[in-house]
Amino acid sequence: MNLLIIILLIVTGIFLFAVEFLLIPGITIAGVGGFLFIAAGVYFGYAEYGTPIGHYIFAASLVLTASGLYFMLRGKTWKRTMLNTNIEGKVPEINALEVKVGDHAITTSRLAPIGKIKINDTFMEAKSQSGFIDQKTEVEIVKVFKTNVIVKPVKK
Repeated sequence: MNLLIIILLIVTGIFLFAVEFLLIPGITIAGVGGFLFIAAGVYFGYAEYGTPIGHYIFAASLVLTASGLYFMLRGKTWKRTMLNTNIEGKVPEINALEVKVGDHAITTSRLAPIGKIKINDTFMEAKSQSGFIDQKTEVEIVKVFKTNVIVKPVKK
């Protein structure tokens, strides 16, 4: 067997390992195929060129696989391909002057246990103090936080 074919088998195996680690993680056909290609390259190296050259081919395949994976997994290698966006949005904070403990509101969605309420023509997130509260139920504000409120149903 030609040395070029042995080298191509090992390089193909390393490529399949890279696909396994970076694109489709888990034990899949790419990882198993990469192992089989490298093993075939090493086997044919031993069979064709004997034990001393087979040892060199085996050592070279180990070094190439380890160094290839090392360079592929380095952070700087994938900076250009990574999604690099920042979240700019913020959760609106509740104005303490608008909402006070004891105020009444109407649920605009089911609180299970979190949902939306409407108070003073403002929609905000609310959490039920206990259990589920159906839509269009009058509720009372029990506690006010920066981004949401705790409510309980008003007893009639």
